[in-house]
Amino acid sequence: MTENQAPRAYQIRTFGCQMNVHDSERLAGQLEDAGYVPATAGAKPDLIVFNTCAVRENADNKLYGTLGHLRPDKVANPDLQIAVGGCLAQKDRGEIVKRAPWVDVVFGTHNIGSLPTLLERARHNAEAEVEILESLETFPSTLPARRESSYASWVSVSVGCNNTCTFCIVPALRGKERDRRPGEILAEVEALVAEGVLEVTLLGQNVNSYGVEFGDRLAFGKLLRACGTVDGLERVRFTSPHPAAFTSDVIDAMAATPNVCHQLHMPLQSGSDRVLREMKRSYRSARFLNILDEVRAAMPDAAITTDIIVGFPGETEEDFQATLDVVAQARFSSAFTFQYSKRPGTPAATMDGQLPKEVVQERYDRLVELQNAISWDENKKIVGRRVELLVAAGEGRKDAETQRMSGRARDGRLVHFTPTGAHVDRAVRPGDVVETIVTYAAPHHLVADGDLLSHRRTRAGDNAEAGLRPKTSGVTLGLPGFGAPAAQPEPVSGCAL
Repeated sequence: MTENQAPRAYQIRTFGCQMNVHDSERLAGQLEDAGYVPATAGAKPDLIVFNTCAVRENADNKLYGTLGHLRPDKVANPDLQIAVGGCLAQKDRGEIVKRAPWVDVVFGTHNIGSLPTLLERARHNAEAEVEILESLETFPSTLPARRESSYASWVSVSVGCNNTCTFCIVPALRGKERDRRPGEILAEVEALVAEGVLEVTLLGQNVNSYGVEFGDRLAFGKLLRACGTVDGLERVRFTSPHPAAFTSDVIDAMAATPNVCHQLHMPLQSGSDRVLREMKRSYRSARFLNILDEVRAAMPDAAITTDIIVGFPGETEEDFQATLDVVAQARFSSAFTFQYSKRPGTPAATMDGQLPKEVVQERYDRLVELQNAISWDENKKIVGRRVELLVAAGEGRKDAETQRMSGRARDGRLVHFTPTGAHVDRAVRPGDVVETIVTYAAPHHLVADGDLLSHRRTRAGDNAEAGLRPKTSGVTLGLPGFGAPAAQPEPVSGCAL
């Protein structure tokens, strides 16, 4: 890009899990360091980046269908660049440019740091660049990131996975677990807090197995406690732990560290011990329920959520009933329920007993009906309680017509509230903190229609009002150890267009 050339505008389209959302923040940070700017709403971008997911069965069709719709745009504007990255790119590799030869760049999960160079090379050579590495080239934490939110941020503690769940393609695409050092994680957390962020979510494929690479099985509990020493950090969450690696010291750390939220998302996947064995999930339903009992004994107000797969190959009605029984006992506040999706390259894809769609759908409907009833019952218990909310942007689809705003309680529940009353200081903004009384419960949200009991304006709210989002520089690998992180350069704020 020459000095007289206008900055190229980029757009990133993200599919899939929190890992991909955070990877997209890293991609945005690199592009802006390379001179790109975010595309404004309604404007045609010069660069479109797809950060793909390969977990769901229709991921391929969705990507190739979208690429097909972009072909006329590419024909009309040959300078438009299209890049495809993420898990589907790692899996399909050169197949993408065979099926969509108008794509300029394909990059994998292990080399997201290569994107600006690959774009420049494709432009110079006037041909597609495909670069898929088999192992991690640069730990994502060393890359700059443009954060999506002014008040809440992801912080990766590890990448990859050492498990071999038969339904999951992620380990094959993201590789073995690699752990960041504690000092790096705390340095990133402190840099975010210095930019006004109030909440961080520690992110890992199996977040509670953190420490396996440097031989400390208690490292995750220590990390939670260390986050409690970061001045200005009000909320800490984490996702997703694996039941087999869940230890009592993590529960103790959650209960003893004031800024760690009493929220736990822990995937069950199935309540049938036979199916869990077929899935290669190294725990059984009794172990799972015992963890929940221990969590609730330490934190009676804890909200526990989960993931469940319906229709795994060979699942019988008896197996499915075992899942319903565990769900009834567990009393999850909510659950992400999925119909089994056959993924080529996974052991489960070739197992006998693939179930008919109508059987899976009928079981799925029964599970959703049961969980919705439980969620509603659990939410009704919150009616009349005082809750503290971190005000969010874009959480409530009907907020404009109801004159409400939305926020997340400390236990992760979504609350739609009325931003009125004598305690409101000028205006309530995303990133501010309010307190209110819950007046109504629905299965998937709560409503608080009374006047606010308190309203605290925050720097995060100031940044949201000004259109500012944090931009953090990368943190390099170092030696393991807990304690005060090394001094970091003053972070630089940026403007979200």
